[in-house]
Amino acid sequence: MENWGPVFVSVLLYVLLTPGLLFQVPGHQRCIEFGNFRTSGASILIHSLLYFGLICVFLLAIKVHLYFVLRIGFGTLLISEISLMADWGPVVIAVVLFVLLSPGLLFQLPGKHRIIQFGSMQTSGISILVHTIIFFGLITIFLIAIGVHIYAG
Repeated sequence: MENWGPVFVSVLLYVLLTPGLLFQVPGHQRCIEFGNFRTSGASILIHSLLYFGLICVFLLAIKVHLYFVLRIGFGTLLISEISLMADWGPVVIAVVLFVLLSPGLLFQLPGKHRIIQFGSMQTSGISILVHTIIFFGLITIFLIAIGVHIYAG
């Protein structure tokens, strides 16, 4: 039984903290701008730090877990693992993917005038949706299919 908590939290925070969708810190004209669908290197850095802080809180401090249990027959066996060491794998993978897949930093898919644009520092609703789907696919591969774990003790 796989823990989908890190995947769920990572994707939700990815959408909420993508620069330009809900807000952008710092903005182009003000300290904070809302829904401008623009980004910059500075705002990706700030949003990445916010992402890192929040994902650490949810995955390391609160330890969000989400299991999908299929009930067959009369009983369900749910075994819980208690680990004294923190698993940094989901945090590291999620933060790296957040930075690499921020629309407009390395690439934007789809771009404004082409299928793919590189380093445009722009975004759009459809770009955020496409990048979120890519983020979900990659984080699921790394955390669920491969099962990347990094224990620091």
